[in-house]
Amino acid sequence: MTVSPDLSQARVGVIGGSGLYAMPGLEDVRELTVQTPFGEPSDAFRLGRLKGMEVVFLARHGRHHQRLPREVPYPANLWAMRKLGVRWLISVSAVGSLQEHLRPRDMVVPDQFIDRSYQRPQTFFGDGCVAHVSLADPCCPILSELLAKAADAAMPQGHQLHRGGTYLCMEGPAFSTRAESKLYRSWGCSVIGMTNHTEARLAREAEIAYASLSMVTDFDCWHHEHDAVSVELVIDNLQANAAATGPILDGLMQRIGERRPASSAHTALAHALVTPRDVVPIETRRRLDLLTSPYWGSCDQI
Repeated sequence: MTVSPDLSQARVGVIGGSGLYAMPGLEDVRELTVQTPFGEPSDAFRLGRLKGMEVVFLARHGRHHQRLPREVPYPANLWAMRKLGVRWLISVSAVGSLQEHLRPRDMVVPDQFIDRSYQRPQTFFGDGCVAHVSLADPCCPILSELLAKAADAAMPQGHQLHRGGTYLCMEGPAFSTRAESKLYRSWGCSVIGMTNHTEARLAREAEIAYASLSMVTDFDCWHHEHDAVSVELVIDNLQANAAATGPILDGLMQRIGERRPASSAHTALAHALVTPRDVVPIETRRRLDLLTSPYWGSCDQI
């Protein structure tokens, strides 16, 4: 059964990565903690308005950057975003470049992922309930295009926008070896980061449209004419990139507000739920109720 979602009151979520720990321009801000069946989220959520849209902001690593990439509570973060009414989610993230033409301080709106992480919870399901969502196109093409247009219109001098590309998600927290970096280049990957693929998977299960603004901070260590990746280099470029996000997000919120675009991601579970609901353990049903109730009815009715 496919259920058409009501997007009239839906919110936009923004997850800030390294260097972006607050939301520029957010008005009427209030903080909210959210309890989830999947544990505590990374930090308190900041709710406010930007260019007429209700926005929910979260610092992925915590506002003081205290969580390693593998320590980010991805299921809790995404479940809470959906609980707060988010149906469009933008990730703002720092990445390394794997290609010559993607230079530091450029920005990329990727459309594909390769996952090389191995210590991440990547699904809400299990414990007696199986679902298989389609992830052929992990980033919502409609939302990604709106993001790219907003970025293109607001790109500061010295920065360039690139549409499309493959984001290689590594485990971290150490940066790549040269052999790894050259391997990922040979695969045709565009950028390398440590977080977005995990979020994209869970966003799809939560029926949230997802797009990434990947901000290049460095050439990964494959580049023989540039220094190996250092924290100092990354931080310097992070600050420049973070300063450029304000006008981009302003323009994106205006575009989303004008269209409130529906996405195939918004009905991702319609044909993904495999286990008959009557055999799913009640504890699992309750934990998944936020996601499955459009198709199975609320657990309150049991």
